[in-house]
Amino acid sequence: MKQISRRVVLRKRNRLSKKEIIEKSKKIQKKLFNSSEYKKAKIVMFYVSFDCEVDTFEMIKKSLKNKKICVPVVQKDEIIPSIINDFKDLNKKNVFGISEPSKINKINKKDIDLVIVPGVVFDKQNHRIGYGKGYYDKFLKDFNGKKIGLAFDLQILEVIPRNEWDVKLDKVISEI
Repeated sequence: MKQISRRVVLRKRNRLSKKEIIEKSKKIQKKLFNSSEYKKAKIVMFYVSFDCEVDTFEMIKKSLKNKKICVPVVQKDEIIPSIINDFKDLNKKNVFGISEPSKINKINKKDIDLVIVPGVVFDKQNHRIGYGKGYYDKFLKDFNGKKIGLAFDLQILEVIPRNEWDVKLDKVISEI
């Protein structure tokens, strides 16, 4: 069931033009930056967008001015949160084609206040379906900070299938 939801939503999301992605991402950025979770956070972990995801590049660049920012680095089957000081630190691509720093500057996840989480499909109860590898569910399992998903409205369904290991988010922000 998850594979079907993932496939259907990815097909819709991949039809968005670059212009639509940028316009919708700006609206999402504004809502994120105005959220109490973001305003209170001192250390934020952003996913680094790729393909047709909600674009986090500008969010990361702007956040670097007044917050400590870390990004996920995939090693084996886990996420290592790594501090970046400049957007130029994202200077290599991992096996999935996602930008990450070549030099890992690890931070303890208990020090992170807010994690911005990617996903393919979300529902109105703040559950998510990712790309199927389980990296974020594993990382967020014992994470005590806030978790916010970013999604285009077309990625949000009424209810999605879930498993007991799926981690619920605190909030999902879309352009609408």
